[in-house]
Amino acid sequence: MDRYEIRLSGEGGQGLVLAGAILAEALGIQCGKHVAYTQSYGPESRGGGCRSDLVVSDQPIDYPICSQLDLLLCLTQKACDKYWVHLKEGGLLIVDSTRVTRLPSGSFEVCSVPILRTASVKLGREVVANMVCLGVIANLSGLIPREALQKALLERIPKGTEQINQRALEAGYGLTGALTPAMAHAPLP
Repeated sequence: MDRYEIRLSGEGGQGLVLAGAILAEALGIQCGKHVAYTQSYGPESRGGGCRSDLVVSDQPIDYPICSQLDLLLCLTQKACDKYWVHLKEGGLLIVDSTRVTRLPSGSFEVCSVPILRTASVKLGREVVANMVCLGVIANLSGLIPREALQKALLERIPKGTEQINQRALEAGYGLTGALTPAMAHAPLP
């Protein structure tokens, strides 16, 4: 892997900073990749824009800023409208189907899945949507072995929340099932 750029985007309160940190740990510490991780969020604690960026490589990273995204996750329409232009040709756009309804078109794959609804309805806690996101990302990208992601998750989440967070991660894997990025255009149940 020469360089792979990931951006998780949405709004404050959706747990994307924690999700980015877990992803960075899974790829860096658990998988032995070089990872540069940055985060950006507005001054509001909830509702303002938020993003986590990761650059992943087998080689040392000389430029840690994302500019040509391989994978973009958007949990809000505002984030999608702002960041989709940074997707490179052949990249993957993953959106929450309940909050992102105007999908851009381009030479990239799109996967629209009910991340927030899965967390709130199936798991009873929208706060674990970030872990659902990680399962979706891991399953569609093929970047992270399941065991590495689970281990990093358990290292980072608050004690006492292990069971709900692991269930949320598995729900993310389940949302995409056997989908690959090329199949992601098909509507999901």
